[in-house]
Amino acid sequence: MIPDPAPNTITRPYRGLSVQEVDIPLTPAAIEALLRSREIYRRTAYLVLRQRGQTALVAVRPADPGPLFSPVAELRVLSGPGTTAWITDPQADVGNATALARVAREHQREGVLAYVVQGKFEHVNFIWRPAPVQVRVTEVVPPQPPKLLAMAEQVAGYDEDLPPVELVLDAVDVQDLMVSYPAAHYLLPCRGSGIAPAGRAVSFLDTHPGYQPDWLLIGCARSRQFYQHFYQAEPRQAELCPRARAGGPAGGLLLTKCCLLERGIEVGGSTAVVPWGANLDEVRAALRALCGLPPAGQPLATELPVPPQRAGHG
Repeated sequence: MIPDPAPNTITRPYRGLSVQEVDIPLTPAAIEALLRSREIYRRTAYLVLRQRGQTALVAVRPADPGPLFSPVAELRVLSGPGTTAWITDPQADVGNATALARVAREHQREGVLAYVVQGKFEHVNFIWRPAPVQVRVTEVVPPQPPKLLAMAEQVAGYDEDLPPVELVLDAVDVQDLMVSYPAAHYLLPCRGSGIAPAGRAVSFLDTHPGYQPDWLLIGCARSRQFYQHFYQAEPRQAELCPRARAGGPAGGLLLTKCCLLERGIEVGGSTAVVPWGANLDEVRAALRALCGLPPAGQPLATELPVPPQRAGHG
């Protein structure tokens, strides 16, 4: 028996979904009578049936996954016209769960279980009961937008294995730290922080400025190490490290960064840490780990083996 789909189910890859115009009422009995007399492609797992602007979603299984086409062995009407929404969004990448969840959220309607989206290139996919996985991204601002958040958004937009992801910024704001820790003179890690002094005395550690006894270092453990090396002294310091906020009261999944990690990622519990200068591969690996996925390139547990090719056929 075909089970209920889990929330966030989409067709992976979306060639496993077939869209068909039919001339029957979209009731379970009429759909079953129609499909019992039809063959389906061996890779088809779902059918979207359209009838005069109405839509239904059906899960199907072939009698034999070996031949190119096979009779329907099992079917289940998952969602009829009252609980299925058809949405056209030419900008949506329908192979991407995050994109599908975004479209569903923009067209959310009470009672709808399946959102069927016709997106880029007129390709079609669906998402079932979208419930995006929330990931908190702890990052320093400025600059705006913060780099780690922008990279995570880029990864969520192209990795087609990820579930729908909702990225929520947890900002470590340098300006707020200046307000919380008043000082006559601030020492920041580098000019890349983008801070405009606005009347404050500000120096930048990466330029190795001359020692000032009144400054306050807004930095992390690595900044403190640089300071100790440059000045043979301990700084007065306000902690800047995003990783230091890990496991805070917000809880949930957390993606953050740390300059003490020079390459690769570290994952512990619900937290994934990437280097301060992370590349997209590292951010991708971190997001996949948080979502319980294997490293990119390794098969997913739900992937089916490819049927053997028959001699003489492509």
